[in-house]
Amino acid sequence: MTNAAAQVVKYASFSGNAEQFPIAIDAVPGTDSGRSAGTDSGRSAGTDSGRSAGTDSGRSDFEIDCDAQSDAISSLDARVTRLLSAYPGIQTLTGLVAINPKDLQPSGRIDYLSALERQNAWLQALMQKAIVAVAGIDSSTPESTWDGIDEAEREDVAAALRLSGSTAQMRIDVARTLVNHLPNTCSALAMGEISASHATVIAKETAAAIRDGISEFAIYQIEERALAHAEFHTPGQVANKVRTTIAQLAPAEFEVVVDRARETRRVSCYNEADGMATVVAILPAQDAQTVMKSIEAYILKMNEMDEKKRNEYATRFTGKINQADDCINSRGEAVANSQDGEDCDIESATDTWSLLTMDNKRADALTAILSQALASNVDEVRPHRRPVTVNVTIDLPTLLGLAENPGQLSGYGAIPASVARELASDATWKRFITDPQTGNLLDYGREKYEPPQALVDFLLARDRTCRFPGCRQPASRSDIDHAHSWETGGETSPENLGLLCRRHHRLKTHGRWSLVSNPDGSCEWTSPVGKKYFVPARPINETV
Repeated sequence: MTNAAAQVVKYASFSGNAEQFPIAIDAVPGTDSGRSAGTDSGRSAGTDSGRSAGTDSGRSDFEIDCDAQSDAISSLDARVTRLLSAYPGIQTLTGLVAINPKDLQPSGRIDYLSALERQNAWLQALMQKAIVAVAGIDSSTPESTWDGIDEAEREDVAAALRLSGSTAQMRIDVARTLVNHLPNTCSALAMGEISASHATVIAKETAAAIRDGISEFAIYQIEERALAHAEFHTPGQVANKVRTTIAQLAPAEFEVVVDRARETRRVSCYNEADGMATVVAILPAQDAQTVMKSIEAYILKMNEMDEKKRNEYATRFTGKINQADDCINSRGEAVANSQDGEDCDIESATDTWSLLTMDNKRADALTAILSQALASNVDEVRPHRRPVTVNVTIDLPTLLGLAENPGQLSGYGAIPASVARELASDATWKRFITDPQTGNLLDYGREKYEPPQALVDFLLARDRTCRFPGCRQPASRSDIDHAHSWETGGETSPENLGLLCRRHHRLKTHGRWSLVSNPDGSCEWTSPVGKKYFVPARPINETV
């Protein structure tokens, strides 16, 4: 072992408080260890004494204080630089916590941020081991026909980390791939050489090829190229590098991976801020082209209709084309300045379509195409004996225009009062009765349905999603469950009923999880190992 390596080991085993920590860092060769024995002693005996006896005697106290402050900042920046190059660990993290980044120079603040990222990578390496410790080295075998792979383990991780089931399973899969098959990537993560995002994409991109039996030597080459690429590239670029490497080193496995990828096609919706949402469709390339061509065809059709309306208007008002343009303001609204009392009919001339950007047109085209598909099937699809609907909750004063309280769009959350009123203008209304203090749903109007159906509607409105911690499966795709089973004396009442998605319904019935339901709709789950997780009631005017 070299002298440098020996001193690094000495640093790694050091234990002390934050004030002593810089001394441990100074043990790295070529830094402050030599300064404390030589340079600093010389400065205190010679240079500094000379400054106080000579140079400082001719300077003001203000100048001396400024120099002292500048020296302190420079020393702090130097300490951060050393911490950035030190091995990640509890000692390095302790040193970083003791430093206020606002006291650093701009370049020192960037070094501080980079040093924290290295520490985060070290912690994430520990997290992978912890996840594998909970979930097991390999996927669990279902104990019964009702259980799925990793059923209990996934829910333990999801409930403990407050994650959805799918996210928890992804974390488990990544951790197993890293710990079991990618030792070099784990080491690089623990040393802070790559970020957790880099390690995740390497694990995800290689997982399928590993399952298909790619050789260990090929895995080593993939890791080697990916880690070298990660030094100067983003996680997305590293993912592309891994895919290319697999295609080069294992073309047969790459063919299998592409075939299997088709089975992962899906459409997902993610709520965003400001009343928006993101719809993501993961499709085979040829199917994606079909979708885009359909959208483009709809846009071309609307462009032709818009141009036709403009031409018809121009024909009717020959010589008054400029006046026709004046009839439409920047928002596509009519302006009453036409002659002879004629209205500027927007529909006859043009509408806001011509004012939209291409991105806006694509979004509107997709909505229109799918709205037509929904309208053609609305009477044929009836989950829980109800037609497919878009549910909006709005209080009566806001509906009447006497208040501007936000509405609640089922499956999304808060929307502006104006949007809620627009959606409610041509809708079928139903009455809710809520607790004025908590907003929890107490009763559901029964003017429209027979009692059994009204009870179903009550549960749909109260729960809105599956009642398992973190699960967001909508109520329309969930089962109605007796918390206290009917066979053992449970009642069919709002206090004992609740909505569970099929997976968590089976988990409760066959997976040794227990559930206690409360009158206000809240519930408490107990895992097979005795951990308890409380799910609070859901006020009707709040987002689930």
